Formats: sequence, structure tokens, C-alpha cells
Amino acid sequence: MNDMTPAAGHNNPPEPLDDALAPYGDFITEAEGWLDGEPVTTEAQMNAVDDLAKHIKAAEKAVKTAEESAAKPLYDAWKAEKARYAPTLDDLGRLKKGLASIVNEFKRKLAAEKAEAEHKARAEAEKARREAEAKARAAQEADIEAQREAAAAQAEAERMQAESAKASKGQVKGLRTVTRYAIDDHRAALHDIATNDRGAMTAFIEEYVRRNHKARAINGVRVWQEKEAF
Repeated sequence: MNDMTPAAGHNNPPEPLDDALAPYGDFITEAEGWLDGEPVTTEAQMNAVDDLAKHIKAAEKAVKTAEESAAKPLYDAWKAEKARYAPTLDDLGRLKKGLASIVNEFKRKLAAEKAEAEHKARAEAEKARREAEAKARAAQEADIEAQREAAAAQAEAERMQAESAKASKGQVKGLRTVTRYAIDDHRAALHDIATNDRGAMTAFIEEYVRRNHKARAINGVRVWQEKEAF
């Protein structure tokens, strides 16, 4: 009768990465030995390294294949979930933007009115404060009526200041401050960036040259071809 006992380790099958690397372990170790900081100096050494490089490239391909095999189900599941939620999120986004759009103008108008009222209240409170201080300075201690009038003016000024502070808290909710811009003169903007942010200009130039140096000649840029190992 055949022995049907499962082999040892059947509950922990090898990882796809381990399987992919298994045939190339010796080649990887040999490659690490070659990489001691010294370049080759003979044709025989070159041929040996080229042969070893073929195995390392094969190992790289095997690992990429294993990676794609292991990641694809997860990636497909991720895409499926994103696709499942996307229509609802998109629709909620449209609803949110739609609701914001129909209150936008009214909120801006109301906020402007409140800001104007707050400014007026602050100005009146400040005026009352100055007048109360002036009355307090002018009132003689022997003149009880003047003292009472100055105290009343001070109390009224404090009340008005409290009211103006309360008005500043009554801001319109659901409004945010956004900063917008428009480029009126591209040449002037370019000159300003070049003068005040050389790093940004340098990064742009380097990226532009990287993407376009094969397509056309660019002033100030040298382009040449040379051989290199791969």
C-alpha cells in the first residue's frame, strides 16, 4: 500500500520568491565575490563576468515573473474594489460640488455683509472707547455728574467692544479662502523665477533636456553616444 503521509513542510510551501531564486543562488554568491571594487583586467575575466551576468539577468527575469504572478491577483482585487466604489464616490462628489455651487454666491454675499458690519462695529466701538477715555480725563473728581457721565461712557464703550467681538465670531460657515492666480506675462514670470528661484529653473532645464535631447538640438547642450556594458 502506498504511503499517503504528506511530505514534511507541506503546510508551508516555498515562497514564489524563494522558488524563483533557488536555481541562481550560486551565481549570486559568485557575483558578490566579483564585486570587490576591482574592475576586470583580462579578456578571460571579462568572458567569465559576461557569462555570470547572463545568469544574474535570468535570475532577475525569474524574480520579476514571480513578482507579477504574486502581485497580479492582489492588483486585480484592488482594481475591482476601486471600480466598485468609484461610481458612488464620483456621484457623492458631484452632489457635494452641486450643493456648494448653489449656496456659493449667497454665502459670499452674506460673508461680505457680515465683514462690513463687523468693520463698522469695530470702528464705532473704537470711537466710543476714545471718547470715553477723553471724558474720563476731562472729568473733575469734584464734579460728580461728570464722573458719572464718564463712567457711563466707559461702560457703553466696553459693551460696544463686546458686541463687535461677538460679531467677529458669527462667520458664515462652509466658506474657505482660496488663492488663485493668472499669468499675465509669461516672459516676466520666467525672468522672475530665473532671478529668485534658480533651483527650480535648473530642475526644469535638466528635466526638459532629459526628455528632449534625442528629439532636437538644444542650445548649450552637448549630446553624444558611447558604448557601455549592460
